[in-house]
Amino acid sequence: MTDDKMLARIGALLRQAEGTDNPHEADAFLGAAQRLATAASIDLAVARSHAVSRSPAQVPTQRTITIGTAGARGLRTYVQLFVGIAAANDVRCDVATNSTFVYAYGFAEDIDASHALYASLVVQMVRASDAYLASGVHRPTPTITARINFQLAFGVRVGQRLAEAREQTRQEAGKDPGRAPGTAIALRDKEVELRDHYRSVSKARGTWRASRATAGYSSAARRAGDRAGRRARLGNSAELPGARTPLDR
Repeated sequence: MTDDKMLARIGALLRQAEGTDNPHEADAFLGAAQRLATAASIDLAVARSHAVSRSPAQVPTQRTITIGTAGARGLRTYVQLFVGIAAANDVRCDVATNSTFVYAYGFAEDIDASHALYASLVVQMVRASDAYLASGVHRPTPTITARINFQLAFGVRVGQRLAEAREQTRQEAGKDPGRAPGTAIALRDKEVELRDHYRSVSKARGTWRASRATAGYSSAARRAGDRAGRRARLGNSAELPGARTPLDR
């Protein structure tokens, strides 16, 4: 499957998910979108392993992902959401100290899949957070504290769901007699190639942590964010004004 076809099919799943109010169907679409991305990535990894030579589009690359503007509150929650999605799609990330952008390292199809998933889920995260705050149940916790804790928990839960879908697809691929031989070797070689690429080009120092709190902690907001992350569905909703700047490609 070509990268364009994969993204088109993921887009179709996003539209289907947006049209359902059933949380179980939404969860199924979320898993289906991630499994599709993983399966396509596996097939491309196998194809690359048999290629005599490669084009520049068939080797790991680096992209700068703009998350938001300096000084905006809660940027690390957007970063955490992207990083969690990226991890489920074999993409490594370095994060700016002020969380305004991310360097994404990986194969083009994996970065594209991460981009598509993030573009939908970030809107859901902000909308769910706004609804939680509008309900007033977070009081007397300060609004910014509640928002950051809610969105951190949302990102963690979504990342876990996507990772589970990815692992399921990888296990199924390893047991599928219809797949080309050498799948496990191709995936291991892909991991080594990405690791070597990252080590050769990354200039990161230290470890980024989304949970490093400056606005306090709220267990209630964390629980609410986790519940929203469990219910999150994929959809091609319009961007929220001011939620973030567009992703650089």
